[in-house]
Amino acid sequence: MTTCLFTHPACIEHDPSPEHPESPDRLRRVLEVLDAPEFVALERREAPQASRAQITAMHPERQIDRIFSKIPQSGYAQVDRDTVASPGSGEAALRAAGALVAAVDAVMAGDADNAFCAVRPPGHHAEAEQSMGFCLFNNVAIGAAHVRAAYGLKRIAVMDFDVHHGNGTQAMFWDEPDMLYASTHQSPLYPGTGTMSERGATGNVVNVPLPPGAGSEAFREAMSAAILPAIRQFEPEFLFISAGFDGHLRDPLAQLQFTTEDYGWATEKLCDIADGCCDGRVVSTLEGGYDLAALGESTALHVQTLMAR
Repeated sequence: MTTCLFTHPACIEHDPSPEHPESPDRLRRVLEVLDAPEFVALERREAPQASRAQITAMHPERQIDRIFSKIPQSGYAQVDRDTVASPGSGEAALRAAGALVAAVDAVMAGDADNAFCAVRPPGHHAEAEQSMGFCLFNNVAIGAAHVRAAYGLKRIAVMDFDVHHGNGTQAMFWDEPDMLYASTHQSPLYPGTGTMSERGATGNVVNVPLPPGAGSEAFREAMSAAILPAIRQFEPEFLFISAGFDGHLRDPLAQLQFTTEDYGWATEKLCDIADGCCDGRVVSTLEGGYDLAALGESTALHVQTLMAR
């Protein structure tokens, strides 16, 4: 089995300021752990820049123009309350979205069984016309749109286990009956969306909010009782994972108290479904995770689990 790793040095050049939690050191740590001997079999590829046409599948032209109008020549520029751009942010955002497109191409071509995109800025909070929550473009949604446009697949699922609800992905999928968004996340917490009553226009959204301190048992129960059966019943032709590791017990931004092993378990269960539904076609992308040690450990186990398929 082959797992492809898509990344690019430009994704480190996105610098939201020294005190910002979504720091370049996050990606540096991820790439450091994936340089260990046990990852020698990873097929490493350079993330290309997404084309304007690929991005406009999920973001209108005016939003693309709005984002690039805010990229500063020097210093920092506020995109929204939590989202900051630097001179390197434009290329980083294009490479982050492009990684998902290229990962889809690699899996569909049979060059890889699955793929992990080690990129930033993250994407799942970005709505069609609003960058927010550290996110500029919605990378995973752009990847999902590319599967449909380039390969004619219809039924696409995204499972998001980031500690924050992926409001952007949910909004983009809401009126699309053949696109499933499923999420576990802490509530109450930013961005305040993701109640169980938010079901999508055709029941194609599955949210399981968890209280602070929920821990491993509650996470695994939510996955086993609600998330995994919903994905299995949906029978996706392609499965994406929004892999945020900020539910970890050491993460400073939330309190779900997950362990590193929980992420390996969740990855294995999702891959089992993909094996049964869509020939194992899985593309995962980095979202949150703000304790560097926990982020490194969790990413390593996540990718090891993908490689073991």
